[in-house]
Amino acid sequence: MPPFNAPQWEYFLIDSKRQTSWLRRFVPVLAQRFWLKCLGTPAFTFVFFLAYIHLLKNPYRPVTVMPTGVLDDLISFQPLALLPYVSLWLYVSLPPTFMVRSREIVLYGIWAAVLCLSGLAIFFLWPTAVPPANIDWAQYPGVDFLKGVDAAGNACPSLHVATAVFSGVWLHHILRAFGTGRRGLLLNWLWCAAIVYSTMATKQHVAIDVVAGIALGGGVAWLSLIRRDGFTVLARPQALTTQSV
Repeated sequence: MPPFNAPQWEYFLIDSKRQTSWLRRFVPVLAQRFWLKCLGTPAFTFVFFLAYIHLLKNPYRPVTVMPTGVLDDLISFQPLALLPYVSLWLYVSLPPTFMVRSREIVLYGIWAAVLCLSGLAIFFLWPTAVPPANIDWAQYPGVDFLKGVDAAGNACPSLHVATAVFSGVWLHHILRAFGTGRRGLLLNWLWCAAIVYSTMATKQHVAIDVVAGIALGGGVAWLSLIRRDGFTVLARPQALTTQSV
């Protein structure tokens, strides 16, 4: 039974005695709407960052410094956390790569825009920032560069966390339909969790930002799935030779 009353997933018609790996099935799916997938995510990200940086540098109201808690004290600064932090940009591009129809890719992008616009609206009405950490960032060039590009403002909710959770929920259902098995699902959530953790381990966010980001990303993902009908991440072989949208 589909999750959240989601539509019936369409699968490749594969003889049970001659199962092919999900990776082989992924190749023809990746080729579908290749340029839309290849250019759509960078274009979306670019437009989002224009608005994000504008609000970051030009807050329209006094900036609230977010309070820290016990969890913030427990999670120390970890320079290597920069790796999962920046991996978000690859992670968020994965759900559309498993889709075969332009309409579905665009609708997914619309829901991602709803998520981002919701966060930007909050930042406009309630600018926030994390408290300064007592760390000499110059000793950590990679993190220092991150701080220069993405200053610790527009903190709550963490859109880094929100977009990771949104992508994680979609990937969970897509990978399950693709037949990746438990390992694929586990890897997905471990990656998502690493990104969430990295926002605190790089001291870009505090715990309350993360909780708010999880709520925002999970809520929008839930809405996007229960309102879907006719969604297709996979296609029957003959569908891959058509230009249906």
